[in-house]
Amino acid sequence: MRVLLSTYGTRGDVEPLVALAVRLRALGVAVRMSAPPDEEFAKRLEGIGVRLVPVGPPVREVMRGKVLPSATELARYRDELVETQFDTFPAAFDGCDVVVAAGLGQIAARSVAEAAGVPYVYVSYAAVHLPSPYHAPPPRPGWPEPDAADHRTRWALDARNVDAQFGEALNRHRAALGLPPVSNVRDHVITDRPWLAADPDLGAWRETPGLDVVQTGAWTLADERPLPVDLERFLDAGSPPVYVGFGSMSPAEGVGSMAVEAVRAQGHRVLVSRGWADLELVDDGKDCFAIGEVNHQNLFGRVAAVVHHGGAGTTLTAARTGTPHVVIPLQLSDNPYWAGRVAALGLGAALDAPTTTVESLGRALETALSPATRARARSLGGRLRTDGAEVAARRLVDECR
Repeated sequence: MRVLLSTYGTRGDVEPLVALAVRLRALGVAVRMSAPPDEEFAKRLEGIGVRLVPVGPPVREVMRGKVLPSATELARYRDELVETQFDTFPAAFDGCDVVVAAGLGQIAARSVAEAAGVPYVYVSYAAVHLPSPYHAPPPRPGWPEPDAADHRTRWALDARNVDAQFGEALNRHRAALGLPPVSNVRDHVITDRPWLAADPDLGAWRETPGLDVVQTGAWTLADERPLPVDLERFLDAGSPPVYVGFGSMSPAEGVGSMAVEAVRAQGHRVLVSRGWADLELVDDGKDCFAIGEVNHQNLFGRVAAVVHHGGAGTTLTAARTGTPHVVIPLQLSDNPYWAGRVAALGLGAALDAPTTTVESLGRALETALSPATRARARSLGGRLRTDGAEVAARRLVDECR
């Protein structure tokens, strides 16, 4: 059996498919992956013996700035990505028995699979990406926010925005492949039986007419890497610090330094994760330490709290280690959703990024560091599943072999 896994995005988009790839290979399945050509993704896939089919420009270049590209630039970027997918996917899909596509950005995947007669599975990493009357659509940078209060109307307007961006290009390529046009691009990509790679205790799906969602649990791998020696020394030199990091995202100007100031004001030491934003220490104080890429599964259980952007991977890792959160979500993708889940479950506090101040961060940290929040975080951490990738791999093999 041969499987093509496809995504386009940051590390949080790639890593779940890496976990699935490892589990599939353990079952004797041949795997290749379509992903951005960033060097770190190429090395990651080489390390697990999976061939990379590069598609589109490097994502890190797009995410480098302190602000997202303009609406015009994003529209051009999305259009070019669709053209690149239709150019690249036919050869990438050749000889495959099934295609697994993650994220709405996979506009061409279902059509190319359909033309090749290959089964197609769509997967989301958060329930918020799937249409439902129980939640609003996620923010989509560069597109107008739906001006409506009820969720159904907002989802209908969201579908129109997706059609306006992708409808003409998709149907032009479908016609060239001898396929009929589609009238709702978003629902065409998602299908009526999407998979949801999210933990049911942390981000459950509520049954919705018209969608037969398969929730497998989150797709992750155990990380056995030791922490760097200098980080171990810092951890051992005092009380547990507060972690501050924003992963592949760039927070608004000044948010990193505000977080450090707020943590210090609470009497805690600080760990600053540089991330793609290249966050720096605000001074050379001995109570503050900067780190690069490290094993979060090992680290988060040794910190007092995690201040982060609300990425699915960071949220899950902190939740599994029973560590409280302070989430400062960017208005992007699933970040606000995970911030809302953290607040709703009592695992910490969520802030509004544009209005965040040292004072509001201080109050959020007080909430996160309270004994009641710590108890709830530890309780939930013990219930979260770790077998999602294995469940998904076995199900894929059983359904598609």
